Amino acid sequence: MNIYVANIPWKATEDQLKAHFAAFGEVTSAKIIMDKVTQRSRGFGFVEMADDGSARQAIASLNGADFQGKNLVVNEARPREDRPSFRGNNGGGFRRGGFDREG
Repeated sequence: MNIYVANIPWKATEDQLKAHFAAFGEVTSAKIIMDKVTQRSRGFGFVEMADDGSARQAIASLNGADFQGKNLVVNEARPREDRPSFRGNNGGGFRRGGFDREG
């Protein structure tokens, strides 16, 4: 099961997050999302656990629990939604042209 974790302290590492969840069962991966520009933590991430029962127990126990001085927000991750791309020519930006100012 994939678990969404929010309110992660900026100083926390993926290994620390993994160890925090490992008390409830096997953690297959732990990922803290980083800002592409600053390379600093965005304060949320995902933990994947091998067993759904262990994952549900971790969610119930760790949601609102203290982790390095902050209360975590923990719940089952929802599947990613398809979002429109902002890279196409579908709006915004600079427009050429204008109006004629002749008298």
